[in-house]
Amino acid sequence: MNVLSIQSHVAYGHVGNASAVFPMQRLGVEVWPIHTVQFSNHTGYGSWKGRVFDGPAIEDLVEGIAERGVLGRCDGVLSGYMGSADIGNAILSAVARVRSLNPEALYCCDPVIGDVGRGVFVRPGIPEFMREQALPAADIITPNQFELDYLSGLTIQTLDDVKKAVKLVQGMGPKVILVTSVETRETPADSVDLVAGAAGRFWRVRTPKLSLSVNGAGDAIAALFFVHYARSRSAPTALAEASASVYGLLKRTEEAGSREILTIAAQDEFVSPTHRFDAEEV
Repeated sequence: MNVLSIQSHVAYGHVGNASAVFPMQRLGVEVWPIHTVQFSNHTGYGSWKGRVFDGPAIEDLVEGIAERGVLGRCDGVLSGYMGSADIGNAILSAVARVRSLNPEALYCCDPVIGDVGRGVFVRPGIPEFMREQALPAADIITPNQFELDYLSGLTIQTLDDVKKAVKLVQGMGPKVILVTSVETRETPADSVDLVAGAAGRFWRVRTPKLSLSVNGAGDAIAALFFVHYARSRSAPTALAEASASVYGLLKRTEEAGSREILTIAAQDEFVSPTHRFDAEEV
């Protein structure tokens, strides 16, 4: 399996491609990473060095890969944080090129917009780009609850609200949706839910809530869910596998008291998770 992963990247720590690429490789996937930004570290530290690339830079790299004659062997495109609509257009152009050569290729978009407590944290125009252009092009999306609220225009308070929002967004394009960081009225205070929807059915995994605040976990679960779904074509299978791996990764990170997720130290969690959770149909 070959995946073109177009995301941000950091030299220190694990967010964007620095969080997504290695787990996919550990699962035996050949990953072709293209970085939309290259920073010294994630911006949560308050200071960083590096630069943001523009759309033409992304297109240039895709063209270079195309010149190797391998784009037709690409099985999927994964995208995450987009620094500008210009970059977003370059990503969708890459998706179109891949699909023209391999109509079976999947596009998984992690529609990074914001989060509960932080609100919208991307540049102006990006939320609209996600809803109006990225969603119609995507086969799979992996929003958190805040992002699902925005994309659907609903305010989610119950599991039924999650289902309604997923159905609304599926009507915009993506047929498979993984919702992360779900906390509804039905979610126990010591737990967090993940919900997947596909073909009119829904599944939930409930994991213990961990007391840590790190960046990059969403990038990892998007990548893992994408790979497991592409291989199995089963949303509940992908949900169970991805949630188990990310819970194990975060549990190890919590125990170590690390500010960065332990992508390397906890790498066995990607292939042999130490905790398993059932994906129950809801």
